[in-house]
Amino acid sequence: MGFEEERPQARADWRQMLAIGVIVSIIGVAAGLAIDWFPVQASGQAKSIDTLWDVLLIASIPVFVMVETVVLFSVWKFRMRPGEELLDGPPIHGNTRLEIIWTAIPAILLVGLCTYAFVVLEDVEAAPSQPAMNVRVVGQQFAWTFYYPQGGKEVASPQLYLPVNRPVKFTLQSRDVIHDFWVPAFRIKKDAVPGLNITYRVTPNRVGTYDIVCAELCGLGHAVMRASVHVVPRDQFDKFLSDLRAPKQAAGGGGGGGGGGSAADGKAVFTSGTTGCSSCHTLADAGANGRIGPDLGKVLRGKNEAFIRESIVSPNKEIANGYQPGIMPPNFEQTLQPAQLDSLVKYLSDVTRGG
Repeated sequence: MGFEEERPQARADWRQMLAIGVIVSIIGVAAGLAIDWFPVQASGQAKSIDTLWDVLLIASIPVFVMVETVVLFSVWKFRMRPGEELLDGPPIHGNTRLEIIWTAIPAILLVGLCTYAFVVLEDVEAAPSQPAMNVRVVGQQFAWTFYYPQGGKEVASPQLYLPVNRPVKFTLQSRDVIHDFWVPAFRIKKDAVPGLNITYRVTPNRVGTYDIVCAELCGLGHAVMRASVHVVPRDQFDKFLSDLRAPKQAAGGGGGGGGGGSAADGKAVFTSGTTGCSSCHTLADAGANGRIGPDLGKVLRGKNEAFIRESIVSPNKEIANGYQPGIMPPNFEQTLQPAQLDSLVKYLSDVTRGG
């Protein structure tokens, strides 16, 4: 006895499942395409990556819906009734043609999607027609530093500035553990691996400021390993480079011994996203309540400026009780200008001075 003879309503069941699956798939695809999954597109590569995402949604949602429809329909239609606990179902023979179909269609779909994804990958990694600007990106727990080539040397910056509509080649490096350099608005991310130079190209095409995050769990301070990329017009970028390579002058003519700058300037440095101090430390005067590092109002109380300076530029030399070394970035002497460092030291000295 064949399947159709045992269950003459089987064809009607398939039609019901197909109709339900098609309707739900259409709704699911429409909803998936209507959702803004990503931030604004800010690179020439972002559009093709977003299109790949949409294609994957269009392909995967119907497959998921159809599988779940068959499963749920079978649970409802062919569930065990009272009194059938000890009964076996009728013996049936598999449908060879159906098995071939449901094996061939997913295989064709996967090959097609993999081919399309490979084409997109080749496209976004292709060398641009115009020369790319080189930027070396160095990650270390828990900060990014960006190096620009200037006359055979390099200049460093804690913030990334890029000219709009100019290709950029990033060389990713790490000084300690594996990090991951990710600008969500660019849509491209790669690991920074100790001992390796990892490269990728991107062409920023939208003026604005965008987040940089580490997308690889790299330690206790991973959540605060953030920076910003500023995509600016060419003339503004040229000014940034000019300011960056200009000789740095300490505030008030000081030579790095402290005392320069004002407490107000130092507070701005402390609370800025560039340093991340307020994200890691507690300091009542700055309204900071970070818990990654110690409460500065306590551990710096009564300390002189020399001690505070050394705690900033050599944070692993003396560790507060209950905290681990290697959490605070050791590169503030390179990423902060002397005037900023002097102001930060003065501010912390003033607000933690014992009264």
